[in-house]
Order: sequence, then C-alpha cells, then structure tokens
Amino acid sequence: MTDEPNFDELDDDIQVLDSDQAIDVVQDTLDTFLEAASVDAVYGQPIQSGENTIIPAAEILSGLGFGVGSGYGSGSAPSDEEEGQAVGSGGGSGGGGGGRVLARPVAVIIASPEGVRVEPVVDATKIALAALTAAGFMTGMLLRMLSPKKAMKQM
Repeated sequence: MTDEPNFDELDDDIQVLDSDQAIDVVQDTLDTFLEAASVDAVYGQPIQSGENTIIPAAEILSGLGFGVGSGYGSGSAPSDEEEGQAVGSGGGSGGGGGGRVLARPVAVIIASPEGVRVEPVVDATKIALAALTAAGFMTGMLLRMLSPKKAMKQM
C-alpha cells in the first residue's frame, strides 16, 4: 500500500479551464470588482428637501489579489526493484484570489439657494478610540521612562 493520494477519484470533481476560459473568469472578476469604485458608489442619489438638494459622498477603498500556478513532472521506465509501480507522472494547476471593498461616508454636499457647501461626516467613536490609543501608548512610555529598574539597567 502506498501513501500517495489517488487522483483518479478527484478527477470527477475538478473542472479544468482552458486559457481563454481562465482569462474570462479573471476579466469578469475584475469588472465586478471595479464596479464598486464607480461614481455611483462614491456619490449617492440626490435627495430633494424643499429648496435644498443633498448629495451623500463616500470614500471607497478596495484591494484585490490573485494568483495562478502550474506544474508538470516527468518519469522514467520502472526498474526491477519497482515492479508494477508507476515511476513518473505529472500534472498540476491552481489558482485563487480574493478582494475586499470598504466604503464609509465622508461628507454631505448641500446645494441650496444660498450656495453649495460641503459638510464633513465626523465619526466621534473613531476619534475617541484614536485618542484613547494614543493616551495609552504615551502613558506606557512615560511609565517605562520613569521606572527605576529600567534606568539602572542602562547604567
């Protein structure tokens, strides 16, 4: 008995794409991904409120990565010691990818009879978390600098 996997059992589940099909899959994925960064995603539908028109604006961040692989092998005729065993074979392929699109509101554009103005969207929670993180780091560094054990090690 051998520890090598039986690839014949897997052949029914594997769909092999030729190069044109693979390029089509990548192109479709890129097209779908780039639609997320369109102008429609950045600027929302205008909202009419009396004489004012309000247009929401967002920041779109996107990241994408993918990779492909291939491989092949070779073999030789079986020797006397390896009777009945396949001595060489080859194959391989592979591919994968992933991506993420993040969107967050950043401003509201207000068009009124008095003019157009941009009102930023402020996330107070994010500002508070950043302030607490900075205060924690500064407190930690201050305590470390004032520690007599740390000061004695340096002398």
